[in-house]
Amino acid sequence: MAETVLLVDDERDIVSFMRDALEDEGYEVLCAYSGEQALTLLPRKPDVVVLDVMMPGMDGYELCVAIREEASCPILFVSARRSEEDRVRGLLAGGDDYLVKPFGLREFKTRIYAHLRRQKRDRGANDRFLRFGSLAIDARGRELRVGDMEIPLTAREFDILLFLALHPSQAFAREDIYERVWGLEADGDSATVTEHVKKIRAKIGGVEAELNPIGTVWGVGYKWQA
Repeated sequence: MAETVLLVDDERDIVSFMRDALEDEGYEVLCAYSGEQALTLLPRKPDVVVLDVMMPGMDGYELCVAIREEASCPILFVSARRSEEDRVRGLLAGGDDYLVKPFGLREFKTRIYAHLRRQKRDRGANDRFLRFGSLAIDARGRELRVGDMEIPLTAREFDILLFLALHPSQAFAREDIYERVWGLEADGDSATVTEHVKKIRAKIGGVEAELNPIGTVWGVGYKWQA
């Protein structure tokens, strides 16, 4: 199931800009143009909230406090206010991050992803295994097993496997996988993702020939299909 992002900003053009960027990544996006409207959407249980500071009526700080009474999901402030005092006030109100407008799409999407990844990691602290039939991934121990057999993976191979497994049925381009596994500052080529996927498939297929958890989405990239 796709993660849900709630966008809250009274500037409709900015909401549209952020919504399009997130929907391109496969997220479900809810939009609100006031604090009051945002509160009516909280029962939809968003996985992360992005909210502006300067809004008519209930401002972002007040809204953040109200959200914290009902939800523990990550909250990312986006604002043209750039002073240290504004950032500190946002964090003290219960926010997890603060991004100054104008911002780049890559940084915006990466921050959303980072908060969701951290949330998944926290949720998985008590349930360390992801199981898909005979395949089991130990996220904390960084081990892959098929039945009783451990499959040795390199660090990068395991990172790719875990990233796709945490987003079942969601297709990712090679470039997206490379950026999220290697990082924004990596200097390599996204073509290396293809080679790593081939090696992962070969190692799993060597134990159970019919098992292929990573599917190819032609013209796009790869997705978890186990």
